[in-house]
This record gives sequence, C-alpha cells and structure tokens, in this order.
Amino acid sequence: MNLNDCYNFEDFRKLAKKNLPAPIFHYIDGGADDETTLKRNTESFLKCDLVPNILASVGEPDLSTEVFGQKIDLPIFLSPTAMQRLYHHDGDKASARAAEKFGTFYSMSTMATSSIEEIANISGGPKLFQLYIHKDQGLTDNLIDRCKSSGFKAMCLTVDTVVAGNRERDHRWGFTTPPKLTLKSLMSFAMHPKWAFNYLTHEQFQLANVSHWTKKGSSIAKGVMEYINEQYDPAMSWKDAEYVVKKWGGPFALKGVMSVEDAKRAVDIGASAIMLSNHGGRQLDGSRSPFDQLPAIADAVGGKIEIILDGGIRRGTHVLKALSLGATACSFGKGFLFALGAGGQKGVEQILTRMRDEIRRDMILLGCKSIKELNKTKIAYR
Repeated sequence: MNLNDCYNFEDFRKLAKKNLPAPIFHYIDGGADDETTLKRNTESFLKCDLVPNILASVGEPDLSTEVFGQKIDLPIFLSPTAMQRLYHHDGDKASARAAEKFGTFYSMSTMATSSIEEIANISGGPKLFQLYIHKDQGLTDNLIDRCKSSGFKAMCLTVDTVVAGNRERDHRWGFTTPPKLTLKSLMSFAMHPKWAFNYLTHEQFQLANVSHWTKKGSSIAKGVMEYINEQYDPAMSWKDAEYVVKKWGGPFALKGVMSVEDAKRAVDIGASAIMLSNHGGRQLDGSRSPFDQLPAIADAVGGKIEIILDGGIRRGTHVLKALSLGATACSFGKGFLFALGAGGQKGVEQILTRMRDEIRRDMILLGCKSIKELNKTKIAYR
C-alpha cells in the first residue's frame, strides 16, 4: 500500500499504522477511557442527511470562506496538534507547507517540534497559534509576544486540558516525549527501521517553543499526561481568557467550548471565534460530540461569533453538514496526522486534495454554488 492507494481517512490510517511504531500510532489513534466520545465524534454525523436541490446550474462552486479575518480557499484547516516530528521527520514544516499550498490555515501547537520563528520563515500562508496557560505566566506571555513578532494571524486558547485525560493506550504502550525504549515498545521500534533511522538522523526532538524555558518533555522523557499535569495551570479561569484576548489583540478563539453558556460568555469577553471541540475525544470521555452541540450553539451565538467545528471530520459530507448547521469552517487533526505519518508533506497534500475534491463534488451534487448557500434547508434529521 502507498500514498496513491489512499482515497479516504481509513486508507491513510492503515498506511500510518504500517509506517509508525505502535506507541506513536496509538497516540494519534486513541482517546480517553473507553473511547466512547472518540467514536461518537464521527458517528454523530449519521443522525442527519443532506437534502440536494437539482438543476441548480452550479458550474464551478466557490469553496472559499472567511475565518479569523482571512479568506481561505477551503472551509477546512489543520487543527493544532502536538509533536508532529514524531509522525514524520519534517513534522510541522511539512504540515505548514501543505496548508499554504492549499490556501488554508496551518495551526501550531504550543507543544510543536518546530518553533514559531522556524515556521514563520518557511511559510507565508495564514497561521494560527494554539496557546496553553502555563503555571509560569512568563512563558505564556513569551509565546504571545513571539507570535506577534512572527506574523501569526490568529490565536486560540485551548480550555479543555487543565488536566490530562486518561489516555489508557499511552499507559499501555509507554508513550513518552521524546520516545524511550521499554521492553514492550522496543519490538515495535525495531520493526520500523525506516522510522527509527529518520528519527535518529534528523534534528533532535524537542518541544521547540518551550525548550528555552523548560527541558521537561525535550531532554527528559516524560509522558504527555505528566507534562500537562506539571506545566499547565489547573486553576485557569475566564479571567485568564480575558487577559489573553487583550494581550493578543487580534483574531482569537476559545478551543474546547461545548456548552451554550460558555459560547455566550466567549462573545462577552471579546473572542472572535469559538472552536467546538472535545480534544478529539481525548479528555472527558462520555461528553457530547461537537456536531451534537452545533445546532444549539449556532442558534445562540450564530452571527455574533465565528463557529469552527473541530472533531470527527472524516469526509467532505461531514464538512457540508457542519456548515449547513451554522459552522463558519471546520478543522481536523487525526486525518492529517495519519496522512503525515503515511507520507510527510505529500501525504498531507494528498488528504487535502481528497477533502477538497469531495467538498467540491458534493457541493455540485447538493446544488450549492458557494459556501454561503449552505443552510438548514440542506439538512433533514432521521
């Protein structure tokens, strides 16, 4: 199996599983506890159907939309995801270049393995930075200031990770950053010599945005859950969110909003967007899916704030359903990470090509000339 054989999410997942050592594959693939929310994120799209209009003379549909003050060529962008260097030796650089090529947002995690400055130097495309509130206020401020200096267009604050979710696959496989060899993981690393060679012969693993401040997670092998619990502020509050909105001063989203009450409060503190997200089912298992919550939140704050649906996106039809129910745009993480693991920058470009082609084709079949024509009339519930 190679990249040319990858037509959908599951194909990229299978190729990534073949290429990556088990601890790393399962870090991408897994969720919290029993992984019920992880499964529900995608299953929730099945509860409604698209209703097409015929003879609409669509021609070539316009797939562009505007989010964070930027026009993007696709209504989907790359979610912020940590430690991309583990999935392919080009890591964030591959993802940023691919996103720029497709005219959409690349999003950088605080826990990226390339620095803010490195990515700013290699990509002129729109860039979003994902911030965590650290216990050390100086580190938080440092990250914001560097994003301003480096021309990042937008920022999001992840609010659903004040403590780490119980990701049992990480315990089972002994996943750490950087990777360390255990009796159980040794066999898997040995069975993936190409990955091991690339990992060992390219630049050293580090959490590049925080390594100048703390060596934990860069020079000391730490579990991701340990790092989160040690470094992130569990007392984070709305005051912290307000502080970041003001200090950043540009397009800003709260990532991890799931309730109508919180969506309304995000409007009140001056956020320009919210990202409906449960962290890919990796935090509170048994919680609702973003798509389940979308209609109520769109009814409450639609038109007052941009709404980005993040979670469970596997198909172009998922994007169109979300946009029809009030989302401004969508973002996805697992899909492009599997593509990155499957083939680096070419892999990310391949999955973006598949998603673009699906969205284009499905809009024609749906009878919509532009994203603006997607609305509730295109949806029927079962």
